[in-house]
Amino acid sequence: MDNRRVDVSARRVIDQPPEVVARYAMDWRHDHEWTQGIKRAELSAPAPGGGFGVGAEVTRTAHFLGKRIDYVLRVLAHEPPTLLVMKSVAGPFPMHVTYRFDAAPAGGTTASIRVRGDAGRHYRLVGPLMALFVRANLRKDLRDLARHVG
Repeated sequence: MDNRRVDVSARRVIDQPPEVVARYAMDWRHDHEWTQGIKRAELSAPAPGGGFGVGAEVTRTAHFLGKRIDYVLRVLAHEPPTLLVMKSVAGPFPMHVTYRFDAAPAGGTTASIRVRGDAGRHYRLVGPLMALFVRANLRKDLRDLARHVG
C-alpha cells in the first residue's frame, strides 16, 4: 500500500437549498472565506466560452503544513447547483477535488467534498497523517461554508 495516496471525503447537511449553497461555494471569489488555508484565489484562465466553467483555471495560494503552496485547479465538470470537479494542473502534488450539493431528504443541502491525490515525495514522511489532516480540514471547510450561507 502506498502511504502517499489520499482519498478522503466529508459531508454535512446545510440548512439552505442547494442553489444557495452551490452559488456561494462554486464562486472562486469566496474560496478564501471558507476553504482552510486558502489566502488568495484568482481566475487565471477563463473557460473557453468565457467566465467560470469547464476548462477554466483557478490559481490558489494556500498555506499547508507551514509552507506556502501555489497551485492551479482546472474545472473538469461544472453542473450547478449539483457538481463541481476540479483537477490540479500545477502544484506540489496531483489532486482531484469533487464538490457535491444534493437536496437533503429532510430539507436543506447535503454538501460533500472529496479529495483524491498523491502526497508526492515532498510529503512522504507525513503521508500516513495526510489523510487525517485533509479530512479535518474538509470538515472545517463545510462548517465554514454553512456559516457563510446560513
